[in-house]
Amino acid sequence: MLLNTYEPWKFAFSHEIEDIKENSFGIIGVPFDSTTSYHSGARLGPIVVREASFGFEKYNTIFNKDLTTTFYDFGDVNVVPGNCEKTCTIVEDTVRELLNLDLKPIIIGGEHSASIGAIKALSEKYDKLTVIHLDAHRDLAFKFVGEKYSHATVMRRVHELGVDLVQIGIRSASGDEEEFVKSTYNIQTFKSKDVHKHMDAIEYYLTTIEGPIYISIDMDVMEPAIAPSVGNPTPGGLFISEMETIIESLSHKDIVGLDVVETASDRLGDNTAVVAAKIIYDFLTLKYLWLSILQYIILNNIT
Repeated sequence: MLLNTYEPWKFAFSHEIEDIKENSFGIIGVPFDSTTSYHSGARLGPIVVREASFGFEKYNTIFNKDLTTTFYDFGDVNVVPGNCEKTCTIVEDTVRELLNLDLKPIIIGGEHSASIGAIKALSEKYDKLTVIHLDAHRDLAFKFVGEKYSHATVMRRVHELGVDLVQIGIRSASGDEEEFVKSTYNIQTFKSKDVHKHMDAIEYYLTTIEGPIYISIDMDVMEPAIAPSVGNPTPGGLFISEMETIIESLSHKDIVGLDVVETASDRLGDNTAVVAAKIIYDFLTLKYLWLSILQYIILNNIT
């Protein structure tokens, strides 16, 4: 176990922690939703998403592959209810522990603020980090109800770390956020209508990104008819096939971390929890090939 975690449940097909294999993935849950502004319940996301993962077979029929990627589930972070900044620091420290074990983090939220600590730890490890942010909202407010650390300010704090930011699925933003995007040079936007009408262009753009990539997925990026149990549902979102295409496009890149956040439900078998579990399941299924190639390169000193 990691220093700041406890173990309530494990994601399906996860490996035993006793024998950790380098260059694999480590899952942590962040059961925190203290800055939620509309529909609360994301603190229960890590439990219901893990439970939903047991509804999948090891063979992924969408991609015609077995889930053979090695990954471990270290349980949930000990959050500080009501203190977002302190919780972000705990997440940061926990992700740093995973990196010291040569594991790539996968975070199950919990509200979106969990991304701040994870990306901060990764930005210290990687000089040039690109964050692919899938969300209905920009989350670029400087402050939200007087707080700098919030689900609505997460990507502003992330942008301050000096990363490049690609936002996909956006369909809600404030005027101030739009002006901030115009004032910067390293925020690329694909709104939800672009996903629906110009997926080929988005796929091509994603393949051109070089260097390490962190993927942050707020479940409200999905169409709420498919995934309704989120903090701030917004009509016009992505469909499952579109998410599959994006994950598949990114699977060939150097993904150094992933979070799937804002599943806000206390009901086992909840639609949103199932979709969130599927995203993680698909990602892990597709990452095996890339990791195998990377390990071959490392073992054979190929440059």
